[in-house]
Amino acid sequence: MNFVSIRIITGDVPRLVAFYERATGVRAEWATEDFAELRTPRATLAIAGTRTVPLFAPGSAHPADNRSVITEFLVDDVDRVYRDLSGVVGDVVAEPTTMPWGNRSLLFRDPDGNLVNFFTPMTPAAVEKFAS
Repeated sequence: MNFVSIRIITGDVPRLVAFYERATGVRAEWATEDFAELRTPRATLAIAGTRTVPLFAPGSAHPADNRSVITEFLVDDVDRVYRDLSGVVGDVVAEPTTMPWGNRSLLFRDPDGNLVNFFTPMTPAAVEKFAS
């Protein structure tokens, strides 16, 4: 098994794609007006509109309704990213903070209210964990 992507269902695909393109610097690949992917070397963030939900199971997913998942991105310098996103991210939950497990993390919400964590490994153990 290989974990390859996470999908966010949204009521406004262009708005959410534009936000993630700006926040990550990754250009989205559009399959349809209801579906786009931001591909990174390790995983893909898929963004899909509500019209795609019935293709899987009607009523199974609702936009802007997540309160349990945090989408995480490894970045080279979380403090620099925080400065760069000033004025772009409206809801910063936690400014860059070094966590007990060795990552420096920036936690914020995307326009749909989904939690996003940008982090940079700081300790030797954390750096080694993400070296490959």
